[in-house]
Amino acid sequence: MHFDHVGIATSDAAGLAALFAELFDAPVAHEETFDGMSVVFLELENGYFELLEPHGEGAISKFLDKRGGGIHHVAVETDDIEGALRAAEAAGVDRIDEEPRPGAWGHEVAFLHPKSTGGVLVEFVSH
Repeated sequence: MHFDHVGIATSDAAGLAALFAELFDAPVAHEETFDGMSVVFLELENGYFELLEPHGEGAISKFLDKRGGGIHHVAVETDDIEGALRAAEAAGVDRIDEEPRPGAWGHEVAFLHPKSTGGVLVEFVSH
């Protein structure tokens, strides 16, 4: 496994993308509307910033209401997402997703519960 991206909740994905593009010389690699959100991936040499702007109610809008903008999750890429979920279960980690599901950019994803991972929402992602 290796680092894939950090997901950042924001109420202005376009504005934050412009700022990060200037600050970090991070070009936009991909944009889409997915699952009630605008999603923008900014490419860095060793991973991505994933900017998440909600349109209506959902997990990201709840996050913004409760905590404001900021880091929402950390994603690690795996070639075997089912195996990663089995390993998490064997380690006693609570899973939000029992099985992989469709994610942004056409990837499969599965999340681990932050109460089992030191308060960090961890996402497994398979390209």
